[in-house]
Amino acid sequence: MIDSGNTTWLLVSAALVMLMTPGLAFFYGGMSRAKSVLNMMLMSFASIAIVSVLWVLVGHSLTYAEGPGALNHFIGGFDYVGLTSLIGEIEPAADDGSGGYPLLVDAGFQMMFAVITVALISGAIADRAKFGAWLIFVPLWALLAYFPVAHWVWGGGWFELIGIGDAGVIDFAGGTAVHINAGAAALALTVVLGRRKGFGVESMRPHNLPFVLLGAALLWFGWFGFNAGSAYAADATAALALVNTQVATAAAIIAWMLVEKLRYGKASALGFASGAVAGLVAITPAAADVTPMGAIAVGLVSGALCAYAISWKFKFKYDDALDVVGVHLVGGVIGSLMIGLVAASAASGADGLLYGGGVDLLAVQLIAVVATIVYSFVVTWIIAKVIDLVMGFRIPEEVETNGLDHELHAESAYAFEELDELEGAVSSPTPPGEETASPQAKA
Repeated sequence: MIDSGNTTWLLVSAALVMLMTPGLAFFYGGMSRAKSVLNMMLMSFASIAIVSVLWVLVGHSLTYAEGPGALNHFIGGFDYVGLTSLIGEIEPAADDGSGGYPLLVDAGFQMMFAVITVALISGAIADRAKFGAWLIFVPLWALLAYFPVAHWVWGGGWFELIGIGDAGVIDFAGGTAVHINAGAAALALTVVLGRRKGFGVESMRPHNLPFVLLGAALLWFGWFGFNAGSAYAADATAALALVNTQVATAAAIIAWMLVEKLRYGKASALGFASGAVAGLVAITPAAADVTPMGAIAVGLVSGALCAYAISWKFKFKYDDALDVVGVHLVGGVIGSLMIGLVAASAASGADGLLYGGGVDLLAVQLIAVVATIVYSFVVTWIIAKVIDLVMGFRIPEEVETNGLDHELHAESAYAFEELDELEGAVSSPTPPGEETASPQAKA
């Protein structure tokens, strides 16, 4: 009784979301300094390896299985450990055309969400974290932060129970579980690890803007699976999510670049890429609950406010190296709260404040946002502090100075020595008449 259309769409969507993490590696790698680009990219690829295995072992079960007793609405149980029990199981087809896909497809699709959520955090601590400490942090954070919050949102947790009036929490594709969760965690890590050497004094510009644009393009492409795939059917909801994802992203780029032009006199390639990601983040929770006009509003607000938010790190002195807080935390908050303003019954059945729905929806969205921020920040701070006390989370100063690629991985993204030799050869040409002379003649 498999619905081949829905199953195919979920398989394709899972592959698209998988592509987002290598895209993130390029995005973050390009924004990093040249001496640490490989380290930055490897943090994303390490997340793919660790979280994929952990998701099969316990992650899917802790997110989606029914939890034990009083903990049921906080964390899932162990019914799906190892995923063996899901082999051959099919989600029943419903009258509205949804369902009809193997439950293993759902498990694989959600695995990719877990992978990229953890990887998102890494950008905040670029240039200063021990790679070994990151490898310990990844599974601990997934177990203690991501799986519980994802259960709250999608697995029968308490987000699905709270409500004011007729309004309940709306998070279509992960504004709270993914972006606010990762953004709050990033902020906590910047507090524990402290600022990079030279922060606010030295230039720490992106070393490779083509990498940044390539990464943004891969993220944008993959995000159609992230959002439209969350409809779990090849249907009208998926179509709405796809269109909303595109126009919100485009609107956010326009808003970000206008802010850049007004503040600095020029629009930049980095601003284009960052504006795209801000729009993608903000529309994630609202993709199926606003009209395309509402999506444009979400994009404009997120693009403009996130463009300002990335400068908060200099004002408040926290070193969010690659703007995870300014884009993912702030963008996730904007998208989640904008649902309370511009959600439309024409899209989903719920009306926000600006569509005559009152403040109830906005209130429950605010509860979900605050709960996610507080929980993720506190849990992340504790995890990071314990790792720091046991093995140290931050690299020594000389390693930071020399670059993480060489010191931690014995590799380099670029052949600096060969470039130096080439530059020396060009700057010191062979004197005329000696080009063809033999070594004996020169002697």
